[in-house]
Amino acid sequence: MVVPTPDGDCPASLHTPDGPGPWPAVILYPDAGGTRPVLRDMADRLAAAGYAVLLPDVYHRTPGWEPFDVATVFGDPDERARLMGMVHGVTAAMYRTDADAFLDFLSTRSEVAGEAVGTTGYCMGGRASLIVAAHRPDRVAAAASFHGGGLGSEEDPDAPYRTAGAIRATVLVAGAEDDGSFTDEQRDRLVAALEAGGVTHTVETYPAAHGFAVPDNPTYDEAAAERHWTALTALYAEALPRP
Repeated sequence: MVVPTPDGDCPASLHTPDGPGPWPAVILYPDAGGTRPVLRDMADRLAAAGYAVLLPDVYHRTPGWEPFDVATVFGDPDERARLMGMVHGVTAAMYRTDADAFLDFLSTRSEVAGEAVGTTGYCMGGRASLIVAAHRPDRVAAAASFHGGGLGSEEDPDAPYRTAGAIRATVLVAGAEDDGSFTDEQRDRLVAALEAGGVTHTVETYPAAHGFAVPDNPTYDEAAAERHWTALTALYAEALPRP
């Protein structure tokens, strides 16, 4: 399927549980590797917990882009450069524009119950999840970020900590140990912003490496991944209850 946006059609897939529904909606933002089979498997697993999960192609402004081999991309200078160019090519403004379109789309779907939605994301998608939660506090009731990068970066004018006070969702952030993209200083800055904004939140550091939750990452950690699934479904059960 495609979701129309102001910048063209965004390829996406909608994953639902078995049965008649409807179910609360979740937007799942992929990591830097983009939408690929392993992310669809993750969307299926989340859907099986009782949610209609929208998985968009966040790189849709680069039509026909070649998929990355996540296991080898960082060892290939050309592929790494291509990856980072695409990552930095998706701006916070683009995430906001797309989110409005995704929410409008979900409101039209018979599979979706209610207006409240959840967001979750991995790596760059974790940053997107919190950006969107701040942008649409009227719709996002639960927002999660797993090994998200730059959440508290002072160098980034769009870092999520800067708009954390606008969030009305319950927030879950799980960082990784020794992750240069989300240092202890960034974590503390984000926590301070969430506390100042009165945001209900949990911010944790898992004893794992960046990329721990996505199975095709070389740093995938099964124990940490299962911990993330337990935490994510608990967040939604509390803040995004099923009818």
